[in-house]
This record gives sequence, structure tokens and C-alpha cells, in this order.
Amino acid sequence: MSDDSGYIEYVLELLAPLGPVRARKMFGGYGLYHDALMFALVAEQQLFLKIDEHTEAQFAAAGSAPFVYQSGTKTVAMRYWSAPEAALDSPHEMLPWAQLAFSAARRALIAKSNRPTRKPRSNKR
Repeated sequence: MSDDSGYIEYVLELLAPLGPVRARKMFGGYGLYHDALMFALVAEQQLFLKIDEHTEAQFAAAGSAPFVYQSGTKTVAMRYWSAPEAALDSPHEMLPWAQLAFSAARRALIAKSNRPTRKPRSNKR
């Protein structure tokens, strides 16, 4: 794997207006966290931001594309889309996209915490 530290530093500077962001190595890339919530990832020196049904159209209109990977014989698309090209040049331009991604990550966390938990099944009959 190549040394990604220079690109990660650049991305962290780009995202600085959002507030403190930290990068954590994972699965050959990096997860990016703000307020302990993963809202972005870096893979193969490309920034991907969290999307959901509320933000997907905005990312699509900006020319973004989903992060995809191969899992065995199938292609898996994740709910992270490439950062718009225009936003990669300036922290000012990146801020609204980072805010959209963080909001999507918050909504996903809320939805996950609102799901009913299943009780373990008893083996008794």
C-alpha cells in the first residue's frame, strides 16, 4: 500500500471547517470521524462522503458516484459517494458537502437506534 499520509493530511485540512475530524485506518483505507461518527472514507486516494435518501440526488447532480468494491463475485455499492470535484479545491467549497455527509451519518445512527431489538430465541420447546 502506498503512503497515504499526505493525502489524508490534505483531506483533513479540507474538512477542517466542519470541526475536529480524525482519520482511522480501516480495510485498506481510512474512516473519517467527526463527533465520534463516521461520515466519510478515503479509499485509493479518493474522498467519499456518506449519503442517504435525502442527499443522494444532490451528490448525483454534482457528478459524484458511489464507492463500490468487489466481494467475491459480486459488486457492492456503499452509501458513500465521491466528493464533488469542485469541492476538492477549497475548504469553503467542501463545507456544505461535509455537512450533508455528517447529517446523513447522524440520520443513519438515529434510524439504527430506533430499530426494535430482537429478543434472543429460547431453545426450549
